[in-house]
This record gives sequence, C-alpha cells and structure tokens, in this order.
Amino acid sequence: QVQLVESGGGLVQAGGSLRLSCAASGRTFGSYVMGWFRQAPGKEREFVAAINWSGGHTYYADSVKGRFTISRDNAKNTVYLQMNSLKPEDTAVYYCAADHDPYYRHSEGPIRGDYWGQGTHVTVSS
Repeated sequence: QVQLVESGGGLVQAGGSLRLSCAASGRTFGSYVMGWFRQAPGKEREFVAAINWSGGHTYYADSVKGRFTISRDNAKNTVYLQMNSLKPEDTAVYYCAADHDPYYRHSEGPIRGDYWGQGTHVTVSS
C-alpha cells in the first residue's frame, strides 16, 4: 500500500503558475505509476497526467498538454505537477493517485487510481 499527501495548491491569477507536490509513503514507490486527477465544482473527477516509475513515460489529458508537466523524484518518494499558463477552467481540487504497475507505458493512457490523496485546492482567478 501507499499513502499520498498533496501540497502546493492555492490562489493564482490566470496566466500564472503553481507546482503541486505529492509525497508518498512506503518502500516500493518506484513500482507505482503516479498520476494527477482533478475535480471542478459540479463536475466529475477527470484525469490530468500520469508518469511511469522511471519518468520515461508520461501521458497528459488534451486539456493540459503543453501547459502542465508531471515529474517524479524516486529518491524523495515525491511526484510533482508543474502547472503553467493557468486558466480559470483549471480551478479544481487536484488529487494525487497511484497504481501498482511497474510496467506502465504511456500508450496505456489514464491510470485507474487505486490509491488517492486527500486533494489540494487550486483556484485560478480571471
């Protein structure tokens, strides 16, 4: 099992940037594919980005491609989401997620989300 704790959310103006972090507990962090999801008010939770154990495979939702970058530091058991050129429609609660899948490839697309963090709020003002 893995426990996930997000941080880094906040209020930012449109066009600005934020970096979210997700700290994971457990000794097998490298065997998990990590991802980010978000849920805007009144909407369903949607996939944002995923990254495999080595960082060599990443996958993004079309809505964030070219603006968001997912990365991970296995030595720190942490995954990041760098969000640039933020838009008001990026406002949501952002959740870190993990699947135990050491063989994930970006061709697989969105991850399932077997484990979840508690979420961190991101608000983008216009």
